[in-house]
Amino acid sequence: MATLVIPTDAPKVRGPLQGQWTRADWEALPDDGNRYEIIEGVLYMSTAPSYFHQWIIKRLYRLVGIPAEEQSLAYVDFAPIGVFMPDCEPVQPDLVVVLAHRSHIIRDRRIYGVPDLIVEVLSPGSRDYDEEVKLKAYAAAGVPEYAVIDPADRQLRLRMLDTPGEYAAPRIFTEADSLAFACLPAILFRVGDLFAGAPDTTL
Repeated sequence: MATLVIPTDAPKVRGPLQGQWTRADWEALPDDGNRYEIIEGVLYMSTAPSYFHQWIIKRLYRLVGIPAEEQSLAYVDFAPIGVFMPDCEPVQPDLVVVLAHRSHIIRDRRIYGVPDLIVEVLSPGSRDYDEEVKLKAYAAAGVPEYAVIDPADRQLRLRMLDTPGEYAAPRIFTEADSLAFACLPAILFRVGDLFAGAPDTTL
């Protein structure tokens, strides 16, 4: 189960005071299996996610990512990968989509710029982080489309930038609903297919 540490005061994490973390500090962190992110200078850490969490990401990549790449529409990747945006230095979203004509932001092992879509899958310890801290940060950075997948409620909540720095109210899709992301309108998928068939649905 992913556990979010706010602020990150774990003994094995050494570095600046919270609010003063930088990209260079992040690059120096150990490769210890944890996911580290910096938002507005604050370091956040989450531990390894559950099998079900990873299942959902793999299913989303299969349903959306592979068709998008096969049709040369976009480049799709998933954590761990560093995404550097204003005041997010970096974040490591569960899944990111960069449209093909914007591939120049993918370079030097990272994504340097604002993706066209970011998707996060909620874990019991990350709900407030993904739907409050990251929601605000992604809106401020200008991410045009942000989706949160909620395994507990079997929902996908999709937000679009309404005004600069602010998302409109979420559109809520349940298991029976089908949708296509705005950046990939030709790729339709059913929300329930993200969860179906998992041998372990423990959160």
